[in-house]
Amino acid sequence: MSHQTGISASNDLQDFFARAKDGEIRCIQVKIAEEKLELGGSKDAVGSWEEDYNTMVKPYLEDKQPCYILYRLDTKNAAGYEWVFISWSPDFSQVRDKMLYAATRSTLKQNFGGGQIKEELFATAVDDCTLAGYKMHLLSQNAPAPLTMAEEELEEIKRTEIKTAGVDTKHQTLQGVAFPITDEALVKIQEFIAGQCTYVQLSLDMADEKIVLEKAEDIPTSALTGQVPSDHARYHLFNFKHTHEGDYTESFVFIYSMPGYKCSIKERMLYSSCKSPLLGVLEGQMGMEFAKKLEVDDPKELAEKNLYEEVHPMKNIVKSAFARPKGPSSRGPKRMTRNKEGQETS
Repeated sequence: MSHQTGISASNDLQDFFARAKDGEIRCIQVKIAEEKLELGGSKDAVGSWEEDYNTMVKPYLEDKQPCYILYRLDTKNAAGYEWVFISWSPDFSQVRDKMLYAATRSTLKQNFGGGQIKEELFATAVDDCTLAGYKMHLLSQNAPAPLTMAEEELEEIKRTEIKTAGVDTKHQTLQGVAFPITDEALVKIQEFIAGQCTYVQLSLDMADEKIVLEKAEDIPTSALTGQVPSDHARYHLFNFKHTHEGDYTESFVFIYSMPGYKCSIKERMLYSSCKSPLLGVLEGQMGMEFAKKLEVDDPKELAEKNLYEEVHPMKNIVKSAFARPKGPSSRGPKRMTRNKEGQETS
């Protein structure tokens, strides 16, 4: 499902698309302007697709401005020439622009004709868009990679799940299982970062191997516990708005909820394995900073008081009591004295 922005292709762009598939045009740039998809530029083929690639694609890559690039290959399928669809979203572009372009990708594909798009490339750095970067993308798509080994281990888990149902797998994890995040989920995460909502819930589509959006809402802290499913694992992003030491504070919290053995072994393993790569995207690529990362198996752990204590743990300020030095254990031997009558007294 794509997030609907209301943006559509202009009449001029639709007319251009109808004329651009005859084999003369090699490269097309599309931009969003005045809430329309508009033609940014185009270049005719000169040599082979490999010879033309860098000289035609790189000039369209602006430092702070996202765009779409459609690049024609020399191969054909039943619908005509095959194309590469590049979504350019540089790291330093504005959050609003990133969100807008991510949410409008499917609209452009629909207007152009998805049947002719052979490969899709999402890029945030120029190196990703070069010919070498594109070929590396193809290798990662087709060649055996660490993910393939992880998938084989997961298949083994599925085959032996009945036999190992009573085995504690809490500490068994797979490394490097990085499912891609859908466009719809990315848009809502960007809205969360921009303060347009306070809560985002993500789940794993284990059939399609993607991280998908479950819900995105603006909720108070008191409603957080009611968002946690009791029968499935989830990832949660929450903006904890509160007062600390008299100052209003907003703290991003990442929550991984796993309701114990109510989930299958496969689900537990996958959620555990995908957590670190997901955090890598959120923190490394999207610039999020989390005040706290929590792992819970009971929604009650997310009560407002508990959340506050996790974000602002109490410091140990107890000081040891002053130790009075001990007096002498003995005052020495008793002295014998005589009273006026001459009698000895102690």
